[in-house]
Amino acid sequence: MIHCIPLELTIADPTADTKSHPMNHTTLRQASVEDVDLILELIQGLAAFEKLSHQVQVTREQLQATLFGTRPAAEVVLAFEGACAVGLAIFFHNFSSFLGKPGLHLEDLYVRPEFRGRGHGRALLKHLATLALERRCGRFEWTVLDWNTSAIEFYRRQGADVLPDWRICRVTGEALERMAQ
Repeated sequence: MIHCIPLELTIADPTADTKSHPMNHTTLRQASVEDVDLILELIQGLAAFEKLSHQVQVTREQLQATLFGTRPAAEVVLAFEGACAVGLAIFFHNFSSFLGKPGLHLEDLYVRPEFRGRGHGRALLKHLATLALERRCGRFEWTVLDWNTSAIEFYRRQGADVLPDWRICRVTGEALERMAQ
């Protein structure tokens, strides 16, 4: 199901394929608590694309508390084409000790497959890059799965360096509990 709801800020993408999509506009807006079901739906779409649906444990109640509670852990920007929700970016601040500045970390960027190639992902990245500059961040970074070659090429076309020498370390569940003991 694709949500179609009212819009706010419209950004036309001059690099979009206007031959096949002559009225292509991306509308972006900061998510609000009323968008929790939509955010969950898009997260589930991302998980399905990455073949990781079995790992999705988040509930609407958790999203409501962690994104819109008293101490939000992350922010969400939603992307629309017309009145249809087509994607999202979930991001948060981190810190660079080497730069002595905050950074912006993109946790998830997702555009529904049927809406890709129309400038929505580029609009989301551009918006977050602008936010990073406005918030005086020293860098804007994210991770990408090594098998997702179309995403890697997309990010490179946007000017990103894909760093080959960094690996993500992750501790979850029982391993996290053992580490904390």
